[in-house]
Amino acid sequence: MLKFVKHNLETIVGVEIYPIISLTIFFVVFVAFFIWAMTYSKEKINELSELPFKEDNN
Repeated sequence: MLKFVKHNLETIVGVEIYPIISLTIFFVVFVAFFIWAMTYSKEKINELSELPFKEDNN
């Protein structure tokens, strides 16, 4: 099975750019999420962490 896939991928012109693009997209999304998580409001994080323990009378 791997030989079949490898042979087909070798015949595609410019296929070597796809791993670079996918790694770049992953890295950018990971860094953006990390920055968002580090700059998120501490008060909001504490509020969200208390949600499972709050009593809801509705």
